[in-house]
Amino acid sequence: MSAPLRLGIAGLGTVGIGVVKIVQAQADLIAARAGRAVAVTAVSAADLSAYAWEADPVALARRPDVDVFVEVMGGHDGPAKAATEAAIASGKDVVTANKALLAHHGQALAEAAEAQGCALRF
Repeated sequence: MSAPLRLGIAGLGTVGIGVVKIVQAQADLIAARAGRAVAVTAVSAADLSAYAWEADPVALARRPDVDVFVEVMGGHDGPAKAATEAAIASGKDVVTANKALLAHHGQALAEAAEAQGCALRF
């Protein structure tokens, strides 16, 4: 199996913690479906000792050990938008559960992702 797909998760409210729990509890199933292991490498928004900590979600989005940036902070501007744009500019795929961000900036983010050869999923 190839190197794991490394996730950086910004926002550890209900959705973010749920993602972490699913990645932990369903590791074998996710690896089988993805064709490689999926691992959380860093988080922003709550200090979980099992993962590298970034106080700034933009710094998290730019980390070299993050392949996919998972944005679940909420809000259509500010840190959510800045971090998502930074991830795309860094050539990272982005997954978001942020409906407000997509409603306000979805077209521009999709165009930026396409220009960078990245995926923007929700």
